[in-house]
Amino acid sequence: MKRSCIILAATFLLLTAYARLETPSLYTRAMVPEDRPWMKVGLSPSARARLLLVQMTQQEKLTLVTGFLGSPLPDYTPSALARHGSAGFVPGIERLGIPPQWQTDAGIGVAQQGSVQEKITRTALPSGLAVAATWDPETAFQGGVMIGAEARASGFNVQLAGGVNLMREPRNGRNFEYGGEDPLLAGVMVGAAVRGIQSNHILSTIKHFAFNDQETKRSSYNAVIDETSARMSDLLAFQLALEQSHAGAVMCSYNRVNGDFSCSSDKLLNQILKKDWGFAGYVMSDWGATHGPEDAVRGLDQNTGVHSNVLNHFGPRLVAAMESGTVPPARLNGMTWRILRSMFAVGLFEHPVTTGHGDIDFEKHALVSQRTAEQGMVLLKNDQRLLPLAAHIRSIAVIGGHANTGVLSGGGSSQVYPRGGNAVPGLKPASWPGPVVYNPSSPLAAICVHAPDAQVRYDAGTDIKQAAHLARRAQVAVVFLTQWATESKDVSLDLSPHQNALIRAVAAVNPRTVVVLETGGPIFLPWATHVGAIVEAWYPGTNGGQAIANILFGNVNPSGRLPATFPTSLSQLPHPQLQGGTVRYFEGAAVGYKWFDARQYLPAFPFGFGLSYTTFTHSDLAVRMKDGNLHVTFRAHNIGKHAGMDVAQVYAAPIKGGWEAPKRLAGWRKLDLQPGASTQAEIIIDPRLLATYDPAAHAWRISAGAYRILLGTSSQDLPQSITVALPERLMNMP
Repeated sequence: MKRSCIILAATFLLLTAYARLETPSLYTRAMVPEDRPWMKVGLSPSARARLLLVQMTQQEKLTLVTGFLGSPLPDYTPSALARHGSAGFVPGIERLGIPPQWQTDAGIGVAQQGSVQEKITRTALPSGLAVAATWDPETAFQGGVMIGAEARASGFNVQLAGGVNLMREPRNGRNFEYGGEDPLLAGVMVGAAVRGIQSNHILSTIKHFAFNDQETKRSSYNAVIDETSARMSDLLAFQLALEQSHAGAVMCSYNRVNGDFSCSSDKLLNQILKKDWGFAGYVMSDWGATHGPEDAVRGLDQNTGVHSNVLNHFGPRLVAAMESGTVPPARLNGMTWRILRSMFAVGLFEHPVTTGHGDIDFEKHALVSQRTAEQGMVLLKNDQRLLPLAAHIRSIAVIGGHANTGVLSGGGSSQVYPRGGNAVPGLKPASWPGPVVYNPSSPLAAICVHAPDAQVRYDAGTDIKQAAHLARRAQVAVVFLTQWATESKDVSLDLSPHQNALIRAVAAVNPRTVVVLETGGPIFLPWATHVGAIVEAWYPGTNGGQAIANILFGNVNPSGRLPATFPTSLSQLPHPQLQGGTVRYFEGAAVGYKWFDARQYLPAFPFGFGLSYTTFTHSDLAVRMKDGNLHVTFRAHNIGKHAGMDVAQVYAAPIKGGWEAPKRLAGWRKLDLQPGASTQAEIIIDPRLLATYDPAAHAWRISAGAYRILLGTSSQDLPQSITVALPERLMNMP
């Protein structure tokens, strides 16, 4: 009997210990509200944060403003409470019911740090640029919902997502993570994705603030730009993303802006972000981007990524700075309050995460990724309607790009490790900023499913003569061309010489050649006139192979549109040579297509461009002023034979000029139309898109005069226009 009691007691203790790990009560087992008034959910997040703040000791506040690396290094062991393979960890304060912050990269899915041997596998969305190419905020939102759900199920409550840096430099190695070259498109799309993440009560960042537009010497280069141009370009993208998402945090970047490091910039963090924009969340540093305890005065609230080689500037060093008067003691209260306020606002207290063993419906999530990929793929060329391929096609040669095993993904800290493992292991680099990872979704296998009666043969493309011989005998040749991009290094806009030679050789023997691109951004296409069709698939995610096949065979009508301009040469760029010291953005706010318009350059493929298997037209363009905003209405028609999605784009242009470029994207609508159908659509133009920023007046100014409102399908195809007269208007909005 005594032995049985001992066993029962031991079992009870084990179950109790397990419950403390698995149940959400560890950091939220509330006393009655009178004892913990900050737990009253009816109060505002700001009020709750104030009530909690006054109960905290100085050491507890210091705990909250310091984050540690969550994964091991050869000379560093993370806290045992950190999640496996995670980006970071901020300890909780059990005495007050404050949960830890378990931080994971990034905007494509739940990533794992390359330093861990055993990696958890999760669903990967297509690249951020592919999501932007959908031009569909709802698709971006649903993708955010999905990866936020996986973050929660994996035990994370902070997701380091929301990359919204504009594509000033098309060679930026991280462009694949971001939202393209236009501030409206990038801000709306990235904001929608972050809003989706936070719908899971997961706190998300918007990053990398600001002008982190290249990876070359990213920790030291100095981006120099005037305030007017900054407000109308990169900063406007961040502002719109924050307005759309209500993100809980902003991550400042490594680089300098106008001389100051971003995480040390009073102008960026205090004046613009917090004062002008009214941002009530907190600013965290990128990992190792804090330069001293004085950064607290300049607007930084949380020093993150602390480990053996990254100083804890917000620990004893901050205490010493407060004691010496360098940092006012009240500043620590402000930093802590902002972090608490965001945690309350997003729901980290009421909806705690568990230790990371939640259920994930991987099949359902893979379909979310697949639908996103399908909507983001851009049909760049389709001579003689080579696509879609017919199901009764007789023979297909599939060549290159490891299409027999998987689809490429981008590298660096955003790397999501796929279920089923890396489809192409052993590629270099094997360590940071690698490894190179292919999602195990074979386009070849999916093509075989769509063409069950065809003779489908694959060649790796390593032997160009052999590949050309196979292509010559096939009815259609589908050639996969890839370029890997990653954090910490920039890329060339040229594909490898071997791949360019391969496609030239195949196209020379088979005019019915289809090229599928898996790239992180724009590339040069010197052989474009020699092939029949080109599909930009970007990095297409978990079910990328199936998505590509659905586009090729017409099960899905391509509706992606370019979120960035494809140049023809480096001479068309504002900065033909990458710079690493002082980078003077003399182009100002003329980023991407605006630069091309201002210089009258003809791109290879323009911003907003994308073909369909059907035909759309627009009519009845009209404008009216209502409640101080310009409303644009029109009708969209599908006059083709296939159902499809139109992306109707509206641009604004001052007739007398005066802007950074002849025109700006002012809005768009993605419209799903059956054959023969039409629909009425309305776009309300944000008045900032009709204005210039006046730093002296600290306001946006619309100049009096005539403006053309243009409607079409890309920045270069705008056949519909109407003129409207606008009065001068000074808007005291941030």
